[in-house]
Amino acid sequence: MTIVWGKQKDKWNEADKREQGETSAAEGGQSVSAGISGALKYLPSEEGPGMSVEGGAAGTSVSKHVYVTLTGLPLTMEFEWPFRRSTAGADFWFLHATVRLEGAQGLQAPVAVNMSATVREVFSSLEPKETQGPIINAVRKEVDRRQLEFVRSGKLVPLQFSSRHYDFKRKQWAFGKATEETVRAFLERKIYWQTKLVGGDVWVGDDIEAQYLQTTTDHLAQVANQMAGEGLVKLERRWATALPALMARAEEFEAAMQAAVGELEKKHAFERG
Repeated sequence: MTIVWGKQKDKWNEADKREQGETSAAEGGQSVSAGISGALKYLPSEEGPGMSVEGGAAGTSVSKHVYVTLTGLPLTMEFEWPFRRSTAGADFWFLHATVRLEGAQGLQAPVAVNMSATVREVFSSLEPKETQGPIINAVRKEVDRRQLEFVRSGKLVPLQFSSRHYDFKRKQWAFGKATEETVRAFLERKIYWQTKLVGGDVWVGDDIEAQYLQTTTDHLAQVANQMAGEGLVKLERRWATALPALMARAEEFEAAMQAAVGELEKKHAFERG
């Protein structure tokens, strides 16, 4: 997946505008929701996509779900379904999304997820229940690589959802195998941020999280059980409740977030010259 910023992004936008005028936001850098009746918006959750219909009947409301990156950044994501096929001559499908950096005073990254024809063949359909997990993890991986910049306002950015994250030999998504230490740190941060920002119990048997770490939900449950044995969480049927011993480490988790934000800002400031 490649993120295009600055001058390269402007070239991409201008080329699209010349080919198709102002017909597609993902291809021209404008907002798509104003021009499409009944666009579906939802925040992803561990129980599957809850949806509300813009310009139509109200759908199921869902609570905010926090997706933590390996560098410790708490993200929430909102998608505008469905995927739409490009009309600019290139063979790809696009989906708009807003990625928010929680606890960072309004920092966000509006993106257009552009799915290549090669990756499209991997899916039997483009329905959210099949595509949302790999998309969420591809976005997180680009944040890990410091390819996505968070700003308080900004134009839509093209984000290429390509075969870079798919292992065709094994026929599975591949976002990088996490070490045992990384999985432990990830779960601690996940439970901390979900508890602080949303509250309630935290589901640790999430298939999307297991895919991101290239592990299994059973393994996540085993690590969470270790944490329970150390008095950090209470675990019941893969639902974790943060205990005071974990929440008392707020300074550690928030320092990791600030360090990751600093690295992101430094990289993009350098690229802007």
